[in-house]
Amino acid sequence: MTNSLRPYGQHRAPLPPAQQPADGVPSPRSPQNPKTPHAAGDAAAAPGGKPGKQRDAFFDNAKYLAIVLVAMGHAWEPLKDDSRILEALYTVVYAFHMPAFIIISGYFSRSFDMRPDRLKRLVTGVAVPYVLFETAYSLFKRWAAPDPGHPISLLDPWYLTWFLVALFIWRLTTPLWKVVRWPLPLALVIAVLASVSPDIGAELDLQRVLQFLPFFVMGLIMKPEHFQLVRRREIRILSVPVFAAALAVGWWAVPRMNTAWFYHRDAAQDLGAPWWAGAVMTLALFGCSLVLTACFFSWVPRRTFWFTALGAGTLYGYLLHGFLVKAGDFWGWFDHPWLHTPLGEIAVTLAFGAAVTVLCTAPVRRIFRFSMEPRMDWAFKRDATELARDRARVKA
Repeated sequence: MTNSLRPYGQHRAPLPPAQQPADGVPSPRSPQNPKTPHAAGDAAAAPGGKPGKQRDAFFDNAKYLAIVLVAMGHAWEPLKDDSRILEALYTVVYAFHMPAFIIISGYFSRSFDMRPDRLKRLVTGVAVPYVLFETAYSLFKRWAAPDPGHPISLLDPWYLTWFLVALFIWRLTTPLWKVVRWPLPLALVIAVLASVSPDIGAELDLQRVLQFLPFFVMGLIMKPEHFQLVRRREIRILSVPVFAAALAVGWWAVPRMNTAWFYHRDAAQDLGAPWWAGAVMTLALFGCSLVLTACFFSWVPRRTFWFTALGAGTLYGYLLHGFLVKAGDFWGWFDHPWLHTPLGEIAVTLAFGAAVTVLCTAPVRRIFRFSMEPRMDWAFKRDATELARDRARVKA
């Protein structure tokens, strides 16, 4: 700190080194240089030729497995009404797959601040994909449904794009959560208030943004040792009866509970429940989701596997698989009677797991990088530090 106060001259403080932006979920930036290895465990080349920070295989594995569960859950939605077992499985998966995703998002957002390069990345990696895919989904619905009256509105996210809105807002508020004294209790209070406030409306899907907020804040305050804790052998063993009990409760709750609670997109009054039920369900589901998420993390492998590198492409799999799901809805793919049998349900599950896997691969990322990781250097001014660093490189 003292060096930074010295006047320019012979003892001027060196320029800060170029830093890679904080990794995030579901869109950790893949390196622009195709020769740079990006799989977990490989060192990415940093400016100056020094090895960059290695990716942790655990987190890439967790992101890949979570996105597979997201795709499978969406594929089960048109089939679950014919199978109580499938609906119970759907309920359990929906209790933790997005919370797990969001917790990792928060964990990798801990270093976010208002530095120009991070704000630029927030715009190019979250805001721009939202604009493009919200427009693309709306046009797709107009063409495939067909629903010519479906509006193109950036204020009313449709289907999957709500997560990009939420991630944008959560990231912008990260500096605030790092300075308040009790961030998680405050986030829970906000979520509870949202769950009893039907007047919030559908703009920017704020119900989901606010009701899922505690999971993001949970990720922000977590430390590496917390993930080490849930990966202990005894936790892994304990998770088996916990998941079994969750499936049993899910099977029991199918005819008795509205699964819309797990979407966190409505206030209690919108679901025909008294206002106080919103507070109870928000807190109860938060606790259940944390337990199941911990069980999920306990079974995520720590080593590098064939699918580990796919964890870097989860944004692609997330946004692109929605077109397949909606095409199936609009064009009647799920109406075939055989798909509503146990073998058909297994086939659909495997098909969508394979599809989202393909959508996370490097060739697909190269094709769609223009929409999800645009460089957009033309749209931003270069900050003084970056310009000075470039001049120092030229002189060297």
